[in-house]
Amino acid sequence: MISAVLKYVSVYLLSSVKFIGGPMAGVTMGVSFWATIGLTVAGMMSSVFLFSLIGTAVHNWYVARQRAKNKPMFSKKNRVIVKVWKRFGMSGIAFLTPLFLTPIGGTIMATVLGVSKSRIMFHMLWSAVFWGSAFTFILFELSHLPFLQFLR
Repeated sequence: MISAVLKYVSVYLLSSVKFIGGPMAGVTMGVSFWATIGLTVAGMMSSVFLFSLIGTAVHNWYVARQRAKNKPMFSKKNRVIVKVWKRFGMSGIAFLTPLFLTPIGGTIMATVLGVSKSRIMFHMLWSAVFWGSAFTFILFELSHLPFLQFLR
């Protein structure tokens, strides 16, 4: 019983920090297909919910720290973020979050850019369902291949 609970908790916690870790852990530990998808989505969304609440505070702390160090407000990294935002909007950030960002990073980025919490939750939810299903399906279907035997 405790072993099964630890499997589920592992998938959930990995998904809340690094999205792809959830499906990989689910396949590796023998968690069912649907449970892996559900735990992956739940993990990401709990992280999104938490960091959308504290995202403004993190942003204010970061700006104060940058000003105290007399650093410029716009760096190369900031400019890239603004380019992505202007070109793709919240949908683009949500789509790229599981691939390149973490659920935490994508949520804080959206919060800093002034997106409402309800829009963040909506866009991150469809992204989590889409990418969670896609990653889990791919890993479950390809785990029999020789170079992916470590997953079983």
